[in-house]
Amino acid sequence: MASQFLLLAFLAITCAIASASDPSSLQDFCVADSKASVQVNGFVCKDSKLVDANDFFFSGLHLAGNTSNAVGSRVTPVNTVQIPGLNTLGISIVRIDYAPWGINPPHTHPRATEVLTVLEGSLKVGFVTSNPENRLITKVLRKGDVFVFPVGLVHFQQNVGYGNAVAIAALNSQNPGVITVANVVFGSKPDISADILAKAFQVDKNTVYNFQSKF
Repeated sequence: MASQFLLLAFLAITCAIASASDPSSLQDFCVADSKASVQVNGFVCKDSKLVDANDFFFSGLHLAGNTSNAVGSRVTPVNTVQIPGLNTLGISIVRIDYAPWGINPPHTHPRATEVLTVLEGSLKVGFVTSNPENRLITKVLRKGDVFVFPVGLVHFQQNVGYGNAVAIAALNSQNPGVITVANVVFGSKPDISADILAKAFQVDKNTVYNFQSKF
């Protein structure tokens, strides 16, 4: 009987240890030290005695981004690079400006879900579900509307109005990353073989070369 009790106690302790995790930061903050030579997954903490209010501050998100580019949009990020105090806190935001009919091209954030809020204008937004369904889920948003893009899924926005549009997006990562589909496929360095892309997209190699020349 005693041996059975000891076995149960051992299993209970083992399960408790196996399921243990850190639910949040283990200290008040960990301001990123961008000058540290040590490489970790994230950033090394700055000496807390040297931390001041500027480590938690960014100014300029009210300023419109320059949308004079091929896609007609500009993303202004506010992540750990801009606010070192975001390090380990698992959150960041971006401002997105759109020229009339400008787009934020199909892209994905490998490390974050995105919640987008329209501040001005009208946006057509959407994301595509994973294989094999590949279903497009899309909606037109207007000022004050909110839309969610699940983590890792390819998504986009398009300004469908005749004036400028502005949105703010929150992401649940201090460094969500961004993979723009056209850039990674046709603008990789070195190029992905035209034979591979021609077969993948069911086009001839000259079409692939033409696309690659634009990136």
